[in-house]
Amino acid sequence: MEGNHMRRIDSLVAVTILLLTSSPTFAASADADFFKGKTIRVVVGFSAGGGFDQYARTIARHMPKHIPGSPAMIVDNMTGAGSRVAANFLYKAAAPDGLTIGNFIGSLLLQQVLGDTGIEFDGRRFDWLGAPVQDETVCALTKASGVTTLDQWFASKRPIKLGGEAPGANDSDAPRMLQATLKLPIQLIEGYKGTSFIRIAAEAGEVDGGCWTWASIRATWKKGLDSGQVFPVIQINAKKAADIPHVPNAIDHAKTPEAKALLEAGIHGPSAILRAYALPPNTPKDRLNVLRDAFNATMKDKEFQAEITKANLELEPLTGTEVEAIARKLYQVDQGIVGKLKEILVPKKSYIRWIKA
Repeated sequence: MEGNHMRRIDSLVAVTILLLTSSPTFAASADADFFKGKTIRVVVGFSAGGGFDQYARTIARHMPKHIPGSPAMIVDNMTGAGSRVAANFLYKAAAPDGLTIGNFIGSLLLQQVLGDTGIEFDGRRFDWLGAPVQDETVCALTKASGVTTLDQWFASKRPIKLGGEAPGANDSDAPRMLQATLKLPIQLIEGYKGTSFIRIAAEAGEVDGGCWTWASIRATWKKGLDSGQVFPVIQINAKKAADIPHVPNAIDHAKTPEAKALLEAGIHGPSAILRAYALPPNTPKDRLNVLRDAFNATMKDKEFQAEITKANLELEPLTGTEVEAIARKLYQVDQGIVGKLKEILVPKKSYIRWIKA
């Protein structure tokens, strides 16, 4: 009898411990114990002053208060090869402990599908936090270029010089896609470390402009747009950006079904997750869930939203689960289209031939 009584007590103790440790209160306490006094590093694959940097720094100012333990959060700009350096670091070198968040351009996942040898990660293994915006791509040219409309661009006797970073970055992929599908005269000059550098080069007359996200162009090149020195000339979107309906959309000028399919797979698909945030593979699920919840709460934070609006940035967030689903689709593109995209987007020569450092 005494043995049975002791076994019942042991069972009750075990059940009580299980209930306590699995409760939200205990989980929050455990999370607070881990994150309290720690610093979370956000590794951004692009230079300071660009759109990626602006979003990351704004998120870093607001997200810590939504994480149990209120850790510090810093932004580290790890530039190189169109954010490949940052993506490869997150996959190969960052500890999967919840203290490193990566922010590289989501179109690198398509580059993996295309067999890019500079990709040293498997995008299917990242743990995704979410994305603050589903991007729209626009090409903007300076007034000094002499080309401020799409008709002028088609009629240009010289190739229009566009700045880019590296294959996989949309400022490099978009020009290649336009050249291949619409036959626009383009000379792509790559090797810039971020869109802020492309913008400076355009203002100096080194290039005529560039193609990247409309949210970033509108926020970081606002002075040029407002003064009439910079013009959005073409957009490459599944549907037109709401505030520039007068700007032609590339898909409407694609003359063949194949050209349309290439634009959809090469630009429209990756655009939704260009600014996604990820954790290294094998991050503990409890910490992943805490950070996902904190990211989602940040997107709904009124102070965060006000700062985003003040910076003239867009907010159209995706959850980590939604990013994961979109990313998965990039690995399911028709093989015939993959072959064509490989011819267009994967360069046959080394990156070294680009602009001087």
